Amino acid sequence: MKAVLIAATVSLVVALLGTPAFIKFLVKKGYGQFIRDDGPTSHHTKRGTPTMGGTVIIGATVMAYLVAHLVTWELPTASGLLVLFLMAGLGAVGFADDYIKISKQRSLGLRSGQKLIGQTLVGVIFAGLALQFPNDAFRTPASTHISFVRDTALDLAFAGPLLGFVLFLLWANLMIAGTSNGVNLTDGLDGLATGASVMVFASYVLIAIWQFNQNCQVNPSIKCYDVRDPLDLAVVAAGGMGACFGFLWWNGSPAKIFMGDTGSLALGGALAGLAILTRTEILIVILGGLFVTITLSVIIQVGFFKATGKRVFRMAPLQHHFELLGWQEVTIVIRFWIIAGLFVALGLGLFYAEWVVGGN
Repeated sequence: MKAVLIAATVSLVVALLGTPAFIKFLVKKGYGQFIRDDGPTSHHTKRGTPTMGGTVIIGATVMAYLVAHLVTWELPTASGLLVLFLMAGLGAVGFADDYIKISKQRSLGLRSGQKLIGQTLVGVIFAGLALQFPNDAFRTPASTHISFVRDTALDLAFAGPLLGFVLFLLWANLMIAGTSNGVNLTDGLDGLATGASVMVFASYVLIAIWQFNQNCQVNPSIKCYDVRDPLDLAVVAAGGMGACFGFLWWNGSPAKIFMGDTGSLALGGALAGLAILTRTEILIVILGGLFVTITLSVIIQVGFFKATGKRVFRMAPLQHHFELLGWQEVTIVIRFWIIAGLFVALGLGLFYAEWVVGGN
């Protein structure tokens, strides 16, 4: 528990104090956001705002994790390092995308195929390693079982370990791509994605601590969780939560800096990694319900337009639809934060209800 508190505190301080220094560096280099002409006209005033702020979030999270382990004299675990790898790897893909946009002064960075290849490469490495490194109880960080609030009876290795390995790679990459792109689509208004991510990271702090406390060795009669390193995953989640909190101080309206694809892909990757390794893969759909809703708005808009030539929303993603209806940006962000909080509360409720109903 001490490591969790240390990670949250260190990441908060590093992000809070490091972000303004990074802003000065970006301004000096002229690394400002390029604004699309086909977006809401109110966004044109944001042109030139420093971007790639996700670099601070990643750095603060990694530093917090390392400091927490140095202070407590505990070795890092495979689970914690894997989530950090996924976060940093996807952040690197986003960084390349942001840098191309800035250097070329255009809205297109990496082409969709290039970005997908980068995400897939990082995802495959993560998923492949997640099925390695068994501990003394023969538990690997991840499992081929599909999970909701814990592993279900549906095992991807139903036809053998090799097929199970391949199917798990596909399943994990689907989750990683969906979550990272969901956060990316949500990152359209000042502080929106950052604030929503704080809540989801906080939920994983609680989930992982709860899983750690249900120790079968202490009380064999309880229905415990097959999670390899729950406390270390709580440390990572606390680091991500604190980093987002510190960054939000500068990212709230009017934003002094944007996280860019560097941050949105990294945050989505970290959340997907936490979901996979805490064995709550389907629960992330509820915990991250705001990200899912916004992603669905894009899918609906594109699909309906291709089928009928008409639009369901004035603009997608969904937050821009409300902008064009005349809602103020701050109003949209606060109301979407409320929605994100309700989804998190529902997800945590389902997680706890499963324990109450079937735990003892």
